Amino acid sequence: MHRILTIAARLLIALAALPGGILPAVGQPQPLVTQPIDETRLVTLAGNTRPEANAANDRGAVADGLPLAHMLLLLRRSAVQEAALDHAIDNLQDSRSPDYRRWFSAAEFGERFGAASADLSVVTGWLASHGFRLETIYPNRTVIAFSGTAGELRAAFHTGIHNLEVDGVGHIANMTDPKIPAALGPIIAGIASLSDFRPAPQYTYAGDCGHGSVLPGTCYAVVPADLATIYDLRPLYRSGITGAGQHIDVMENSNLYRIADWYGFRSTFGLDKFPGSFRQFHPQPPNGPADCTDPGVTMGDKEATTDAEWAAAAAPGAAITLASCADTTTTDGHMIALENVVNAANTPDVISISFGVCEANAGAARNAMVAAAYQQAVSEGISVFVAAGDYGAAACDQHGGPPASHGIAVNGLASTPYDVAVGGTDFADTFTGANSLYWSATNSRYYGSAKSYIPEIPWNGTCGSQLLANYLTGSPITYGAQGFCNNGPSVYQETTGGAGGPSGCATGMPSPATPGVVSGSCAGYPKPRWQRALGDPADGVRDLPDVALFASPGVWGHRYVICFSDPDQGRPCSGPPSGWSGDGGTSYAAPIMAGIQALVDQRARGRQGNPNPVYYRLAAGEFGRRGNSACYASRGNKIAGYCIFRNVTVGDNDMPCTTGSPDCYQPGGTYGVLSTRAASYEPAFGARPGWNFTTGLGSVDAANLVRYWPR
Repeated sequence: MHRILTIAARLLIALAALPGGILPAVGQPQPLVTQPIDETRLVTLAGNTRPEANAANDRGAVADGLPLAHMLLLLRRSAVQEAALDHAIDNLQDSRSPDYRRWFSAAEFGERFGAASADLSVVTGWLASHGFRLETIYPNRTVIAFSGTAGELRAAFHTGIHNLEVDGVGHIANMTDPKIPAALGPIIAGIASLSDFRPAPQYTYAGDCGHGSVLPGTCYAVVPADLATIYDLRPLYRSGITGAGQHIDVMENSNLYRIADWYGFRSTFGLDKFPGSFRQFHPQPPNGPADCTDPGVTMGDKEATTDAEWAAAAAPGAAITLASCADTTTTDGHMIALENVVNAANTPDVISISFGVCEANAGAARNAMVAAAYQQAVSEGISVFVAAGDYGAAACDQHGGPPASHGIAVNGLASTPYDVAVGGTDFADTFTGANSLYWSATNSRYYGSAKSYIPEIPWNGTCGSQLLANYLTGSPITYGAQGFCNNGPSVYQETTGGAGGPSGCATGMPSPATPGVVSGSCAGYPKPRWQRALGDPADGVRDLPDVALFASPGVWGHRYVICFSDPDQGRPCSGPPSGWSGDGGTSYAAPIMAGIQALVDQRARGRQGNPNPVYYRLAAGEFGRRGNSACYASRGNKIAGYCIFRNVTVGDNDMPCTTGSPDCYQPGGTYGVLSTRAASYEPAFGARPGWNFTTGLGSVDAANLVRYWPR
């Protein structure tokens, strides 16, 4: 998909150079399959094998009869179609265009940018000839859902599904990249998932007062009233901007443990005085048999609870919908829910997703599927918010796990050009010794105690943090035999922090450039025009995050509160909220930012599609390339009243790393830290004025964002 995007971008430039700079209209899609299918002439769908699928982990092939339900096959567009779609999305955001905010329906999207009927017939006929069962051709005409067995998959796609044992846990995955007849190479992009490795929820357990907190025994529990104070939501609520009339969908693979928890959260924190609502449902495809199975309550119910409650905390008047589907053998439930939601007749205004998998591990087809789904969503006017991740600059490593061993990477669910990647901050009042300046000693009626905006730093709970090293040891040195990572407590050697970095593997693992390879690259998504305009790193690729909000699980003594009564993971929601479950993670920041966007939509009187072009345009006017000291987050309660973005300029999201691993600077000792240079310390990554890899544009003043949003 990345190569197609690159070709399409060049074609767009060429076509725009025509007289008037107007792209020709796209008529009926032209067939891309022009040759008869020859099963002996094959091409490889490269970049679609998990790195764990190796001889050391191999425990033998699964049974041929293993059912593989609801696999998702992604189809390609022609370069002309891709260029036309990009141009159409630009026009939807351009107030000078006659197509401004004339959003597509899923059917219209498919008619203009989907596969030709002849190609759909060829592909479905080929699948049927190998014994597969066709489930759904989605209205977008770019995704086909089908089912079969491991034996049928091996015969058709020339790859076997094997049992694996990875770190003592059993999995299944394909052992080689799939192959298809060369005649189908122009139309088939790949199968989105051929393994049961799942994206991880992006919440981080806090315990009573935060894992590794520098304030043991003390926690400032952040509740909705604090959120309203810190991010300036109160003026909006007073003026009737509460998200009323707006619909936010959170994508999940679990139901809530108890729907009563959502209502208990609202009543405890005074949100029930607003006209918000909640429902959970299992979205089905509009033109096929039911494929979204009720997942019930799974280990993902904590993620579902977080997303549903905190989206409502920011937009208490909005309609919150939890769209959940059960995982199949190889397809993630939240991805099934997403496809069904964006292809429905009635779509939400805003979507929030709080899962993560690094680009390289996701593989080419899954990355392309995610990008295509978000691309369709924004063309329909839907704003998509995704948690940037909880692993600092090391997205291919498990957050909360051992030091990084896979180098610099980002979340493939957040790195597309069509979503807002929401990173994580922490509060700096503990670091500066100013707790009493920003927190009251007593709580309000609804348990709020924050006095004002609180200065923010990047969320980083590891020994890679210069701020944490300096606070605990008196020295900011994190690396080397005498550095904090080789001398501090082991709790700080875990990989935990707000994620950010450059897109580096948008279409899967690298593969040889041979005539038999039709996809696969580690070049990353090209940098979107709106991100180039602000002048952030001239690296040519999409950079994360875009914005950030508080997400810490308590390292500096602050964490969120949720009503989560699952006895296996949570606590009863009784008594003061200080005794309730508490966590952190960008799983909180993403739904909160989705809620803030619902406030924008209400004031703007309509859905906005991809908000990033506006975010970056507003930021360019506020602080441009060099920053604006009046809007630095470090000013705390003295920050200028007009600031839309609180630009975080102090701190980093660097992570500890293991000996000999990629991007690991280790001049001595057992552990090093991630660095953008091998021979010297260039932390990955440091905050600075203007956009940066730690927190993007910074956090937001919601009232100012709504006030200055273009009408």
